[in-house]
Amino acid sequence: MTWEYFISMEHLTELGIAIGIFLLFLLFRKLFTKYVFAILLRLTRKTRINVLSNVLLAFEKPVQWLFIIIGLYVSFKYYGINIGYNTNLPIIGKIMKVSIVILFTWGLFKLSSSSSTLFRKINEKTDIKIDEILIPLLSKTLQFIIVAISLTIILQEFGYNIEGFIAGLGLGGLAISLAAKDALANFLGGIVIISEKPFTIGDWVLTPSVEGTVEDITFRSTKIRTFADALVAVPNAQLANEPITNWSKMGKRQITFNLALTYETPKETIQNIVQRIEALLKDNPDIDQETIFVKFDKYSESSLDIFLYFFTKTTVWGEYLEIKEDINFKILDIVHDEGAEFARPSRR
Repeated sequence: MTWEYFISMEHLTELGIAIGIFLLFLLFRKLFTKYVFAILLRLTRKTRINVLSNVLLAFEKPVQWLFIIIGLYVSFKYYGINIGYNTNLPIIGKIMKVSIVILFTWGLFKLSSSSSTLFRKINEKTDIKIDEILIPLLSKTLQFIIVAISLTIILQEFGYNIEGFIAGLGLGGLAISLAAKDALANFLGGIVIISEKPFTIGDWVLTPSVEGTVEDITFRSTKIRTFADALVAVPNAQLANEPITNWSKMGKRQITFNLALTYETPKETIQNIVQRIEALLKDNPDIDQETIFVKFDKYSESSLDIFLYFFTKTTVWGEYLEIKEDINFKILDIVHDEGAEFARPSRR
């Protein structure tokens, strides 16, 4: 092609039409996002099928970019650039095919990140029960598989020998295994946690390392939100070898303490206080009635001690504190009504 052709009216017209086609696809992209996608999303939400909504939301951005790729393809075809392998510009065809693979991978990756919803729906609708702690691992495993398959397709598209690449990984397997020893130990620790199920997502746990609420478990670590609102990542290998107290598995919550009265308190007064506190606990609907102990327990150095041991029905921290406070106030009233006094640490 000569310079005269490039500046000719015929060429400029073809170039303008090609650019116009691309701009038209950009307009289609905007119309699809503003109207078509919004209508489809509204319809799927009315059907109450969350899977369809998740698919639409996951592929929203990839479909928008797909309009750009299709617009470029049509524009090139009209302009006279034959996109393929038997042309002077085979790289353009490869880039477009790879772009479509990347967009499809992007959508599947986003969909798998919301797959926790899908797994929970499976739990609700079928007899297949998936533990909460397993859901993040399944989601991340699915994402890894999607990326690995897409990367394989892209490498093959550019002519890389995947078999040779895998063989190379086999030759370096020893070095990789030595370098990844800790990672493997953490992964196996995660398997132990999943199989033994000492806790699940949302449980309140106590270990020698940390205390808080379990937020997530990954291949390497378990993330625990402390009560100071800090996020702590504990390696799975370490967590699997530590004693774990799961406070969320409590069916009831313990309250126990000693009520210290002065040595001047008469026997009859102590008996009345014990009986009234015991009646108070047995009449309280928030107290578990299976185990209630209110006993004159021992002679301390400066007090006569009444031992209290009982449980609240709730295990929720805030509700537990409210019940405990209410009982403490009522015990205070009982002691004052009986004319007794609380002992102070002293010696005679």
